[in-house]
Amino acid sequence: MPTVEELVQRLFAGNRRALSRLLTLIENDAPEGRRALAQLYPKSGRAHTVGLTGSAGAGKSTLSGALARELRRRGRTLGIVAIDPTSPFSQGALLGDRIRMQDLTSDPGVFLRSMATRGNLGGLAPSTSGVVTALDAFGNDIVIVETVGAGQDEVEVAAMADTTVVVLTPGAGDDVQAMKAGIMEIADILVVNKCDLPNADLFYRQLSAIYESFSGRREGWEVPILKTSGTAQEGIDALADALDRHRVHIDSAGARERHRLEQARHQVLALARQRLLDTLIAHHSDGRLDDLVARVARRELDPHTAADELTS
Repeated sequence: MPTVEELVQRLFAGNRRALSRLLTLIENDAPEGRRALAQLYPKSGRAHTVGLTGSAGAGKSTLSGALARELRRRGRTLGIVAIDPTSPFSQGALLGDRIRMQDLTSDPGVFLRSMATRGNLGGLAPSTSGVVTALDAFGNDIVIVETVGAGQDEVEVAAMADTTVVVLTPGAGDDVQAMKAGIMEIADILVVNKCDLPNADLFYRQLSAIYESFSGRREGWEVPILKTSGTAQEGIDALADALDRHRVHIDSAGARERHRLEQARHQVLALARQRLLDTLIAHHSDGRLDDLVARVARRELDPHTAADELTS
């Protein structure tokens, strides 16, 4: 059985099996996974991280596959992190993204990792940032993170990605969603997918008019609105071009360093919150938490007071 240090060195040498084994350790939040990340992190930060988010049914997986094929045609190496929802009952997940991108799994220039949210909110799995770090350190040119597709609260990906692509579809109520704050305001690139559907042109014009009321998330960058069809491979070249332009923009505008500071702050605080919660629950394994929960359920205590008692 190779050590973590040996696996890390094999990863740096381009060994895909070592990468896969390390990703499993990272996903499980094993102590060995944390040791590996400590060695991988200094070698990361070179890949262009692309977040692909949007509502369920927007065609994100098909679009991810089409974009990956176009980027491979341009000679880029890719890591793809595809997040799938977890059952609240069994905690299991159908990793459907892997099924939709089956043809990419045999490409040596693509490494696809399907992950389950494990109940985490915000469209990402808890260990997504660690998985992205490993795929980055492996030497991939681009890492695509496709969120689970739960709704407007999927804004966590913006704290992780260099470029955030928000995918919308005509006829799915997205014209109403576009008027609301949240997911729309994190977009560096807006995509109207399934552009061959009826009313796609009308939706595109409405979206263009609506988006004029939003200010860009990064100064000097005008958010493009693109029309694509993942199944027909339509507009995918324009999306790949927009990704390249945005990377040039954030490098030339000096925005990358500011984003990395924000990203580091977000990661540290997110991990600290999880560590504190785990410590708190472990500290009260004597049944105190269960007693407080039972009192709240009987309406003898309100949740705020119970939380104060638990943390005091």
